[in-house]
Amino acid sequence: MYDMDQDQYDGEIDYMHQEDAWDRDLLLDPAWEKQQRKTFTAWCNSHLRKAGTQIDNIEEDFRDGLKLMLLLEVISGERLAKPERGKMRVHKISNVNKALDFIIGKGVKLVSIGAEEIVDGNAKMTLGMIWTIILRFAIQDISVEETSAKEGLLLWCQRKTAPYKNVNIQNFHISWKDGLGFCALIHRHRPELIDYGKLRKDDPMTNLNTAFDVAEKYLDIPKMLDAEDIISTLRPDEKAVMTYVSCYYHAFSGKQKAETAANRICKVLAVNQENEQLMEDYEKLASDLLEWIRRTIPWLENRLPENTMQAMQQKLEDFRDYRRQHKPPKVQEKCQLEINFNTLQTKLRLSNRPAFMPSEGKMVSDINNAWGSLEGAEKGYEEWLLNEIRRLERLDHLAEKFRQKAAIHEAWTEGKEAMLQKHDYETASLSEIKALLKKHEAFESDLAAHQDRVEQIAAIAQELNELDYYDSPSVNARCQKICDQWDALGALSQKRSEALQRTEKLLETIDQLYLEFAKRAAPFNNWMEGAMEDLQDTFIVHTIEEIQGLSTAHEQFKATLPEADKERQAILGIHNEIAKIVQTYHVNMAGTNPYTTINPQEVNAKWDKVRQLVPQRDQALIEEHARQQNNERLRRQFANQANVIGPWIQTKMEEIGRISIEMHGTLEDQLTHLRQYEKSIVNYKPKIDQLEGDHQLIQEALIFDNKHTNYTMEHIRVGWEQLLTTIARTINEIENQVLTRDAKGISQEQLNEYRASFNHFDRKRSGFMDAEDFKTCLISIGYNLGENEFSRIMSIVDPNRMGIVTFQGFIDFMSRETADTDTADQVVASFKVLAGDKNYILADELRRELPPDQAEYCMARMAPYTGPDGVPGALDYMSFSTALYGESDL
Repeated sequence: MYDMDQDQYDGEIDYMHQEDAWDRDLLLDPAWEKQQRKTFTAWCNSHLRKAGTQIDNIEEDFRDGLKLMLLLEVISGERLAKPERGKMRVHKISNVNKALDFIIGKGVKLVSIGAEEIVDGNAKMTLGMIWTIILRFAIQDISVEETSAKEGLLLWCQRKTAPYKNVNIQNFHISWKDGLGFCALIHRHRPELIDYGKLRKDDPMTNLNTAFDVAEKYLDIPKMLDAEDIISTLRPDEKAVMTYVSCYYHAFSGKQKAETAANRICKVLAVNQENEQLMEDYEKLASDLLEWIRRTIPWLENRLPENTMQAMQQKLEDFRDYRRQHKPPKVQEKCQLEINFNTLQTKLRLSNRPAFMPSEGKMVSDINNAWGSLEGAEKGYEEWLLNEIRRLERLDHLAEKFRQKAAIHEAWTEGKEAMLQKHDYETASLSEIKALLKKHEAFESDLAAHQDRVEQIAAIAQELNELDYYDSPSVNARCQKICDQWDALGALSQKRSEALQRTEKLLETIDQLYLEFAKRAAPFNNWMEGAMEDLQDTFIVHTIEEIQGLSTAHEQFKATLPEADKERQAILGIHNEIAKIVQTYHVNMAGTNPYTTINPQEVNAKWDKVRQLVPQRDQALIEEHARQQNNERLRRQFANQANVIGPWIQTKMEEIGRISIEMHGTLEDQLTHLRQYEKSIVNYKPKIDQLEGDHQLIQEALIFDNKHTNYTMEHIRVGWEQLLTTIARTINEIENQVLTRDAKGISQEQLNEYRASFNHFDRKRSGFMDAEDFKTCLISIGYNLGENEFSRIMSIVDPNRMGIVTFQGFIDFMSRETADTDTADQVVASFKVLAGDKNYILADELRRELPPDQAEYCMARMAPYTGPDGVPGALDYMSFSTALYGESDL
């Protein structure tokens, strides 16, 4: 008896899966034993008849071992040892043992099956032995899509019956009870034998008998099952059904070549369809991104200034929205575009397809060039906005200053022309003439004092013109009017002075006291007016130092007030002395000073106004000092963050670069490390957002410089975007290396060797080799390179002609010879199988062998066949292979 242990059969294939092992308990079911007897007997006879014999009783006819040995010779095609011809029990046992030894020699384990039990006619052991032979010689070699034996046979049945209604093959027992599965297998391969559309699921008897009769008559498959037994049994015997179904598989084995060819074509088409979809996605994403850049650059290059501060601040706010909301998604799109392009090129190389060349103007380099133009326009635009805001602020300040000075001057000149044109001196007394003369002298002194104000007004108007103030025409008109009036006053004053001087010889007396009052009151009055003007003058500063300078000047002015008050008291004293003289000597002076229009009440009123404006100026300076302190706080707040974030970004960039070129751990370890970096970088985003907020506060406060840091917001933004792009691109490069490693079977040791070689010749530590470094690398590993050969290799590793070799391209080249890919010859051979060795293929043949979508995909891309042996509707499958692989591969 053969009872083999595990050690005896180490290295052999166990062809009987656990669920297929011979289970004696199952034979206790008489219905199953009956089905097995009929099926196994019919199966044995289907082979024995080739030798001109058969069996009638399975446990009796194999007892002498002769027909058993003959069965094994027929199904294996090999000769067994010469049988014993004696009739004794020992001769029978010897023959059976020879058969069992032959089975064991084929790598089959026989558990508890001995020659004595077969010779004694043990039905259960005999059926178990036949089942073992069926498994080894009829089912073992069935292989479908990397599955074998029972799983392969089941997958074959499922695939062949998938298109049929009411058929759902999940096992080898109850899935076959309605007979539709058997009919579907026949119809799939020989549709002319069965009208499948007329079959009904509720008529299993007709379905089963139809299948069994057709199989026996046309396919040479004997009836191994009874329809009545299958219908009446709750669960038909699995081994009987599997044996019978395996006969269908072998009967249609010729079709398996076509199926294998179809599978290969489906695989190739699926890869090509996926690649075409990736190409379409790239083209669309590139077009959308280029269109957005094309629309955005003119907006950023528009330098047409606005007339008002509000309009320019709105432009600045629009630009901030662009930086915060509109640009970041486009940065991600650009990065994703590069990742998609690299992934697509890797997949094309791995599937032995030509490199992808985007439409003209849509290369990655074109995107990068357009992006560079965008960032150039963007940088200049923000600087222009801030300069324009500063210019408008300066213009508003100058315009207000112009209006104030012009209003003061116009108020002073009001009535002066009429006064100068009076002829009152013609009827005046001598004293009145002298008074008029002195009064005019005082006026001329006042006029000279106002010369500086007129020059200031003209200078401010000139500066507004130079700064392109939007309301310059009205400013110029008002300034011209003031200058013309000033010239007129000068001419009139000169004319009146000459008239008074002509009459001075006729007049002799003058009141020196009034004259002294007038002379001292006029400059003091001008001083007070100048002081009021200065105290009310608006100011604009940008630093603490500037406001401290204004405060110091204001304190110096306040220090002069006591002396000014003494002068005021002296002037008032002169007036009091005049009043005393008039009262004492009863002089008829009409109560007014004939030499000046300034009176003591006006002097006191203006002095009170000066005293009132001093604390107001104090308050304005205090408030501005507080604002500048706040600005300094904002500068330091921004600088403290920027001085941390800037070096942090640089450090992360350096760390990422080191990870991508070092050989620490596997590619998966590097991916894990990089994704941890990516997570930490993404988690850092709130600090960038906080810095953006501080930067916005600085801009809103109109702060234009910061001595506490060398980092601007633009530096931080560019560094942050480069960091995000670099980590994403580096992860994608490692993922492509994993994809290449797995597709080409590269070990970790080989990958480390490739990395070591690459790093050695990457002399600049830039992450890529230039052409000369790559050539030196090839020579060092044994390549004998001429210029033509090196140019050919460069076209492989650098399909985009960038003049550099990336690590991805390097490992692609180093492992190219060992790649297991579908070649153009394989695809052509597969189509030739489907076409029955013809040089063309028909649409019906494609639809029969391929899934519907892939059949239509092929027909849409195949050219009509134009050969001499063609028929109408024939398609040239060679043209399709050319489209997939290019002429050079065929």
